Parts: sequence; structure tokens; C-alpha cells
Amino acid sequence: MNQELWTTVDEYLIDALIPNDPALDAAQASSMAAGLPAIAVTANQGKLLNLLARVLNAKSVLEIGTLGGYSTIWLARALPPDGRLVTCEFEPAHAEVARANIAEAGLGDLVDLRVGPAIETLPQLAGPFDLSFIDADKQSNPEYFQWALRLSRPGSLIIVDNVVRGGAVANGTSDDPSIQGVRRLHEIIATEPRVDATAVQTVGGKGYDGFTIALVTS
Repeated sequence: MNQELWTTVDEYLIDALIPNDPALDAAQASSMAAGLPAIAVTANQGKLLNLLARVLNAKSVLEIGTLGGYSTIWLARALPPDGRLVTCEFEPAHAEVARANIAEAGLGDLVDLRVGPAIETLPQLAGPFDLSFIDADKQSNPEYFQWALRLSRPGSLIIVDNVVRGGAVANGTSDDPSIQGVRRLHEIIATEPRVDATAVQTVGGKGYDGFTIALVTS
């Protein structure tokens, strides 16, 4: 098994199950043209977020880490006309690209994009959110998760991306702040009685990684 094969399979699955989408393609192209890092979710991961939001009949979504708005578009499309999505982005330049992409997709009225450190934005928000998607700086995952939980309700989902880190998450002695942030996240979840959670390893066009999903139970 290798990266070339993982990418080929990803491309096959996307071609087979996810039709070309001008708005999403444009969001990817404009993000690339603006020099944003190529770390957005893949199309099949975006579709998974969309499906989960639809299964929940979500009316409110919290996203921590907007980047160019690609995952934001997938999530916002799952919402009803009176829904809302609040997305937090640290970098003003990224937020500018995302805002244009979201508007181009016709979702500007559904999306409230907040610019600045999420740890400062989150206390200003009013929940509950039906689904929270955390995909920002990994060392702050514990704090982001705790805020997402505060802003949730029983039945909400909290999804945290990039928790496997190419397998490095298993290294308890790593001095990488991202690894330690993910490990602290799982330590918090393991002792948190209000959630029930699992994690799934993934391979694909973005390499070897995975996500954690927590159901808020009380």
C-alpha cells in the first residue's frame, strides 16, 4: 500500500460517487490561486460532513478552521433555508478568500464568518449547535473541543479532523505540539461523561490520517 494507490482509489471513488460541482471546483481553484495551503478536506470527506449534517437534520453548524471555505460550502449546503453556520478563521487573508467562495456558492446568507483567534470568538457565540467540525491548529484541539461541547446539546455531533497524523499520534513521547494536542484531546474525551466517541483511521489523497467523532449524550 502506498500514497499513489491511495490517491488513485480516492480519485476513483470521487469520480464514481460525487458529480463535478462548479462552485466547489471554483473554491478549490481560487484557494490555490491565492496560495492557501492544500490542507482542505477532500471531496469525499466533504460529502461525508454533508451527509452527517443531513442525517442530523442539522439547523446550526459550528466550524473551527475555515481556510478557503471548501468544507464550509459542503456543510452549509446541508442546512435548511433558515439554518446558520458559524465558521471561525484566524487568518484574515484566508477569510477573504473563503468569504468570496461562500458568496459565489450562493451561501452568504447562511454563513457567519468570524475572523480572529477562535479561542476568543467561541465565548461570544450562542449555541446550541447541532454539529461542530474542528479542523484548525491541532495544539488547541482540547480547548476547541471543550468549547464545542459547551455549545452543543444532547444529540449533537462533534467531529475533529486530522487526529492520526500519519500514525504519529501513537507516539506518547513526541515533542510535536500538534501530536500532543491530539493526545490531550483524546484524554479529555475518554474522561468526559457527556460524550460517547470513536476514532477512524483513513487513507486517501491527503495521506494517512483520520478523524474523531463524538456524540453528545447529556
